[in-house]
Amino acid sequence: MRVFLLALLVLSFPSLANEELSAKAWLDNMSHALKDRQYKASIIQLQSNHIRPLIYIHGIVDKSPVAFLEYLNGPPKNIVRIDNTVTFIEHDQPPYSVTSARIQGIWPSSLAGDITHLAQGYEFVIGGRSRIAGRPGQMIRFIAKDDYRYDAQVWVDMDTYLPLRFDLINRDKQLLEQTMVVELVELDEPANILVEAKKQEWPPVMNSAQRNEAQNWQFNWLPQGFDIVVKDNHRLIGSQEPVEYIALSDGLTNVSVYVAFAKHSPMPDKLITRNGLSMVTEIVGNAEVVAVGKMPTETLQKIASSLVLK
Repeated sequence: MRVFLLALLVLSFPSLANEELSAKAWLDNMSHALKDRQYKASIIQLQSNHIRPLIYIHGIVDKSPVAFLEYLNGPPKNIVRIDNTVTFIEHDQPPYSVTSARIQGIWPSSLAGDITHLAQGYEFVIGGRSRIAGRPGQMIRFIAKDDYRYDAQVWVDMDTYLPLRFDLINRDKQLLEQTMVVELVELDEPANILVEAKKQEWPPVMNSAQRNEAQNWQFNWLPQGFDIVVKDNHRLIGSQEPVEYIALSDGLTNVSVYVAFAKHSPMPDKLITRNGLSMVTEIVGNAEVVAVGKMPTETLQKIASSLVLK
């Protein structure tokens, strides 16, 4: 019995060497693990009363990173990444490819990127430990340095350093969003589906959106650490109204800004939906600016108001 209990303790706490790791070191190890390890993860994403189950597989094939994401509910939708090319495969349209260093929409981008960049907006603090998906995880808290964004926390697997859970929390300590692993399997070699994906001929990368009608909108103010990650223009589905789209991110939180000709009918000044997504509307000159994101409405208001035409 004593031998059995000792074995359980070894399984529950796989490494004592990581006891001395700082919060930053945990996050750096996680960033490397997401890019270098081979694994299969069953994941659920929770937003309010909505649950989205996913399967994510990552591996290295012929020295190239290859990943596969499958949405398990709703119409069939898969995403394949090979090196810096991401291809979307959906049931109602032909496959198309874009240039991206990762598949978006699973973990926040900075968890697999430059952790140092996050230090502009957050303090890294070691929290407690808990068991997730049968694996012991170390919690690291992201404490916002200002009132312009919300806090977050991630649990890192103590064995593989892969993320097991990520929470976004508002000022009232309410959970806005959660991504959680329910099963994690580390692979000794790349999964067959990744090997086959590497062999396929995927559609070429789409050309960048034409911006012939676009104007040079810029921000006079952004919260520390926020950068423009996408800027293009297109027409809204249905109305065909020309809209400029600007995506902002600090690595954990994303903000979408839309700029269009001002309409005669008034829009609501602000809106908070049940899953914590906030929206504000501002009139800048003859343009209507809409900012959307999971952050305080006051921050979105300030971002939208700072937009100017250069």
